[in-house]
Amino acid sequence: MLKKILKITGITLLLLIVALFAIPYFFKDAIKDKIIATVNKNLDATVSLEDYDLSLFRNFPDASVNLEKLTIVNKAPFAGDTLLSFGELDLDMSIKELFKDAGEPINIDAIRSKNGLVNIHFNKDGIGNFDIAIENAEKKKDNDKSDPLALKIKAYKIENFRFKYTDDKSKMKLAIDSLNHSGSGDFTETTLDLVTESTAKVSLDMDKVNYLNKVPLTLNATLGIDNAKKKYSFKQNKALINKLPLEFDGFVQILEKGQQYDLTFKTPSSDFKNFLALIPSSYSGSLANVQTTGNFTVNGFAKGVYTESTVPKFNIAIASNDASFKYPDLPKTVRNIVIDTKIVNDTGVLNDTYVNLDKLSFAIDQDVFNAKANIRNITQNALVNAELKGTVNLGNLSKAYPIKLKKPLSGILKADVVTKFDMQSVEKSEYEKIQNSGNINLTGFKYTDDNGKALTINTAIVQFNPSRINLQQLNAATGKSDLNVNGTLDNFYGFVFKNQVLKGNFNLQSNQLAVSDFMTEDKTAKTNTTTKKDALKIPAFLDCTLNAKANTVLYDNLVLKNVSGKLTIRDEKVTLENVKTNMFGGLIGVAGNVSTKGKIPTFDMNLSLNSVDISQTFTQLDMMKSIAPLAGVVNGKLNSGVKVSGNLNPTEMTPDLKTISGNMTGQLLSTVVNGTTSPLLTSLDNSLNFIDLSKVNLNDLKAALTFENGKVNLKPVQLKYKDVGVEFSGAHGFDQLMDYNVKFDVPAKYLGTEVNNLLAKLTPADAKKIDNVPVMANITGNFKSPKIKTDVKQAVTNLTTQLVKQQKDNLVKQGTNTLQNILNNAANPKPKDTTKAAQPKNNDIKTQAGNVIKDLFGKKKKEEPKKETTTQ
Repeated sequence: MLKKILKITGITLLLLIVALFAIPYFFKDAIKDKIIATVNKNLDATVSLEDYDLSLFRNFPDASVNLEKLTIVNKAPFAGDTLLSFGELDLDMSIKELFKDAGEPINIDAIRSKNGLVNIHFNKDGIGNFDIAIENAEKKKDNDKSDPLALKIKAYKIENFRFKYTDDKSKMKLAIDSLNHSGSGDFTETTLDLVTESTAKVSLDMDKVNYLNKVPLTLNATLGIDNAKKKYSFKQNKALINKLPLEFDGFVQILEKGQQYDLTFKTPSSDFKNFLALIPSSYSGSLANVQTTGNFTVNGFAKGVYTESTVPKFNIAIASNDASFKYPDLPKTVRNIVIDTKIVNDTGVLNDTYVNLDKLSFAIDQDVFNAKANIRNITQNALVNAELKGTVNLGNLSKAYPIKLKKPLSGILKADVVTKFDMQSVEKSEYEKIQNSGNINLTGFKYTDDNGKALTINTAIVQFNPSRINLQQLNAATGKSDLNVNGTLDNFYGFVFKNQVLKGNFNLQSNQLAVSDFMTEDKTAKTNTTTKKDALKIPAFLDCTLNAKANTVLYDNLVLKNVSGKLTIRDEKVTLENVKTNMFGGLIGVAGNVSTKGKIPTFDMNLSLNSVDISQTFTQLDMMKSIAPLAGVVNGKLNSGVKVSGNLNPTEMTPDLKTISGNMTGQLLSTVVNGTTSPLLTSLDNSLNFIDLSKVNLNDLKAALTFENGKVNLKPVQLKYKDVGVEFSGAHGFDQLMDYNVKFDVPAKYLGTEVNNLLAKLTPADAKKIDNVPVMANITGNFKSPKIKTDVKQAVTNLTTQLVKQQKDNLVKQGTNTLQNILNNAANPKPKDTTKAAQPKNNDIKTQAGNVIKDLFGKKKKEEPKKETTTQ
């Protein structure tokens, strides 16, 4: 009997285990369908669910539903924005909840989630992206069925969540990162105590000004919850803002239209370390052994109703009196610290909030600094009134506070400034509405950045006038450059408070200026496996005009002397106007622009070269060397105009030769041909015996060429060598491969002894009728190893044939004339002479005619000139 019972029990347990494994496969689709159906029934949004799982073992005896990558995406007017997303979402419920009908509610006991996002967004019209609930056309009747889901939570937990709040109208952004929060309590009770633990990092921006940057927050609190009254009271709680402790008291109650607040808060102690605790530890260092005197307190309240048109009245007071602090490993003490700040709203209207910094004062050694400010009308058009007065030895800052710099600052800052302005005037650049007075002086300032680039400001004097700020003097040096600058700053406040570009007009004088010293480095120029050299960028925050004069400017490997001109810097582009410099023994003018706004920097320039040395120009400028390889071919001077555009190397800011295009015109001045040092001219000279290229006169020679896609095309150039005409045309690549044709218009007398012997047999009149002979030379290969092909041999052969034919024609003509005379004499004899000897016989006439014919044809072979051998 016992065996039978055990057997039945075992079979039953086995069936139960099998059922626990099998049931999820039968019911998980039903659970998913209910979840999706509930969401789609109630939300006007796009819902997606990547995967789901149902388990009866994970939290036995409860069932566990796991949803992966559940996302709710907005429709218009926030189409494409993610409202909610859950990397993982776990729901715990009783197994019996799985067997309920479709219309019955499913009670959820616990919720857990990881890697989620909550994104709340208000547009400029005040519409929120969370308003996605679908309203029923008819009011629900009392006997309507309840929703398919219901909550009966006893515990919940979220890990690594992000909360984003954006209000386009007020230009406020709140971000809570790394949010971890958990709570436990019996929500089935009308009243309960909810025990919570929370950690997060908070960032806050208002109108492009950052107030908090990932400040760590901690809150462990027990909340008394009255579900009937929707009231939540603070009981035991401990909060930390960074490391500043705060305690809360009071309650928050949900009303039909808004929330009721009645809260007070304060620091539980008044030690001045509370102030240092507000500063992130990455800046403040360890506070364990910091010596402090004096106090620091934060206290305040928020009381009233929060609705669409009102906020609770509040008052936050931050105070310290006669305080000091000293780090144990630093030599200086910051003393006589006074802080008196209030953030107040007395009316419940948000725009009536004001900030009073009644006093901020401190001293290091004998240097004392004071500031005070007042900000009102903060949400509509902030009104700012501020005063700064005092002296700060910047070198003492790192001696009193653990500032993390590779090299400490130095310099003396003196300020005595009063300013009053409103933000709308700043935004609209209505400088006449800004009231300023006073001066800021900086002397002996030195700073070295993380890349080792040092900036030294010997003297800087800034004068605040009623409508603008004048930079009276800036004497500075950085890298290889020295600067003397003065001018005006047109929107200093827009740059400081609104992240606008810095506008101004300046005059610059320099003994030496290195262009690379003023290029910023683009840290994004990296790959996954290697780090590339940082790309140089024109600063995006500059919008200014610079009238510059410099004795020497260094650009790449070039040295420019006596540089002057106008530079406009705007939108990551430098535009050059009327820039002139002495370079390569002549004068160069530059106009155009350089832009680093795109991924690849570009340039578009017009260059004017006046009397520049050819050898230097076409040796030191790689671009010119590729366009026209004149170096080594001729010495002398050049006038030229060059229009060129293309890409720049991002790290060196030099032209990328594969991308440039444009045109060039030039005129040679006082030139001497390097016939012995140029492989091209030497090879061409050896192939031709009728010209000495070293004696060709290139003075005033003008040429024009175009270039694109790495190829240079030369328009035909004509020149003279004695009475030889020369025409040069063709193309070469930036790879130095050539394909040029040279046409020589050569007088016949230069084509060898054989030709000259034939010419000697012509009458002077016939010799003049011989045209100049065209001789062609084709040049290929490269400039260092050229290949020359000529048709000199063929030209001489053709000319010899022509001369022989002309000589033959002359003899035929001569013989014909003689024969004709004989025949004429025979046909028209003169009167008979009585003497016998005067009468020729018929045989004599035949003999004369035969001799003429014999002379004509018999001399051809004998007098035919020998051909002169000519090599290619």
